[in-house]
Amino acid sequence: MPVVATNTAANSALRFLNYNSSEASSSVSKLASGSRIVKASDDAAGLAIGTRLNADVTSLTQAGINASQGASVVQVADGGLSRIADVLQRMKALAAQSLSGVPTNTERGFIDAEFQELVLEITDVADTTRFNGQSLLDGAAAAADYFVGTDVSDTITVDFQNLAAATASFQALALFSGAAQAVDTAVNAESAMAAIDNAINTVSEARATAGALISRFEFRGQQIATSLENIDAAKSAIMDVDLAAEQSKLVSNQVLVQAAVSAVSQANQIPQSLLRVLQ
Repeated sequence: MPVVATNTAANSALRFLNYNSSEASSSVSKLASGSRIVKASDDAAGLAIGTRLNADVTSLTQAGINASQGASVVQVADGGLSRIADVLQRMKALAAQSLSGVPTNTERGFIDAEFQELVLEITDVADTTRFNGQSLLDGAAAAADYFVGTDVSDTITVDFQNLAAATASFQALALFSGAAQAVDTAVNAESAMAAIDNAINTVSEARATAGALISRFEFRGQQIATSLENIDAAKSAIMDVDLAAEQSKLVSNQVLVQAAVSAVSQANQIPQSLLRVLQ
């Protein structure tokens, strides 16, 4: 029914113009941001999942740094233990030299002078093996948890007391008191030799523990890197825009906008045409 009071055709054309214009603007926003989800209404569920994945990426990135730092701390401790092992090897050589029948007690006294300095050096190495100002082998450092995941339970614990056991055992073996303190006689050298052998075994056990921890940190770092790669891919599939598809959609919407503009213009001329009926 032809009427002039209400231009239904123009209203319908204007509604489609507004819709197509909104869709074109949305496509432009997605192409400019590179994200498929610019606002929550684009994909509420996808936004929730993508936000959680992004949080996991942030956490895992720091976890990878933590794993690397944890390995570095233990490597510093292992370096100190390596130096202690070297000192013990030299002390064993001195004890063996003193046990020989060649040197006299006077010469054994010269040997013992170096031995005494090395006794002190072991304690000094333990005290000066530090990371970030904290001594690692003097027995004062407590256990530390290194966060290496996305949940509070994803930790690797390093018990520095176990690593410091080498120094503690060395002291407990009476190398600082009694006959095992010196190699100035063959008898004392024999006692020192047995004590040093036990200390070497303890250091070896501590280094094995340190090596196992370093290996664990390194494997965890590799696992974190793999997880980051996979989570990034999953997040991209959910959040990132398909440029080709969105560009095609934008072109289509732009054509529809132009068509709607033309339709609105033509619809606005309908009342003018109907007025000719009254002439």
